[in-house]
Amino acid sequence: MDTTKSQDKTENLKSLGKAGATEYNYSDPGPDILETFPNNFPGRPYIISIEFPEYTSLCPVTGQPDFATIIVEYIPDELCVESKSFKLYMGAYRNHQSFMETITNNILDDFVSRLSPLWMRVKGIFSPRGGTSLHVFAEEYKKESPQYESVRECVREWKMESGRHQA
Repeated sequence: MDTTKSQDKTENLKSLGKAGATEYNYSDPGPDILETFPNNFPGRPYIISIEFPEYTSLCPVTGQPDFATIIVEYIPDELCVESKSFKLYMGAYRNHQSFMETITNNILDDFVSRLSPLWMRVKGIFSPRGGTSLHVFAEEYKKESPQYESVRECVREWKMESGRHQA
């Protein structure tokens, strides 16, 4: 069946697979891992927040592991990300060597290239190492959207009401 009772179109989703059929990639993160499905409410600015508290990657200098909670928040336009492919994408960073700032911005770039959202913010809340905590926030708006101003207002309210402008 191509459509669930809730009108979601699932025919193009591959990562959900059948039991044991999912392939895991632990070294090559990229936007092609992210699967999408159509947003059923493209005229309504609503926020999706996905949190991955088990993120790991490697320092490009020392090879030591970095741990983080990665939070992706976005207002979809035409597409939404499928959650298992999000998990597989995050897992692909497991053996990837890169600085925390680069990782956070690369995640934003990969998601924007796949989803073309009205707004997106990626928060990398990295675990302390050597007594130092590092939090990296990267965000982007789709400025050419006719909904640009209403999206900015929605994001402003989201940040203020929920305290998400902090960590």
